[in-house]
Amino acid sequence: MKKIAPSILSADYSKLGEEISAVASAGADYIHIDVMDGHFVQNITIGPLIVKAVKGITDTPLDVHLMILNPDNYLQAFADAGADIISVHIEATAHIDRTVQRIKELGARPCIAINPGTSLTLLYDILPQVDMVLVMTVNPGFGGQSYIQSCTDKIRRLRDYCAKMGYPVEIEVDGGITPDNIKDASDAGADIFVAGSAIFKQPDYNAVISLLKQNAS
Repeated sequence: MKKIAPSILSADYSKLGEEISAVASAGADYIHIDVMDGHFVQNITIGPLIVKAVKGITDTPLDVHLMILNPDNYLQAFADAGADIISVHIEATAHIDRTVQRIKELGARPCIAINPGTSLTLLYDILPQVDMVLVMTVNPGFGGQSYIQSCTDKIRRLRDYCAKMGYPVEIEVDGGITPDNIKDASDAGADIFVAGSAIFKQPDYNAVISLLKQNAS
């Protein structure tokens, strides 16, 4: 079954608790939390304290995406805060196997994220160790960007490689996902779809999450 992960980067932070409860009630499978440090990407967002607060108000699993340099320094803090999935960028750490093993030790599911301009070949040796791969379909750092069409082929190539090797890896996509393009990403092999403004900028969360799931199936 295809899954939807609303990104709170696009939520109304003046009523964040209400926003999270609303998308959870509307059928969100994960709550996607983007963590940015102003170094790996230009933007700065939130840290472990917000993750802990979100964990306290929802049973929906937290999908924490670390767009930060030196992620190993913060794995413990985000795991302790309640992250169920921790995504780290292949571009952000020199010792990805060690990072993945540490995430497992902390009791979270490891996910490797990869930017649009980064070759999939960098992932091949670590794929047997991870549950998920997050394919960025925009250049990371800001919400509201348009989906990069060439990433559809990247999703397809990753799915084909995992199938050939027998790796049971879920593929998550993040960036510019809308009801109009979700089918392309889904048909290419994506399983989980991060959507920010496509959900939080709509008046009816139930309707848009239902439509995203319908179009992805």
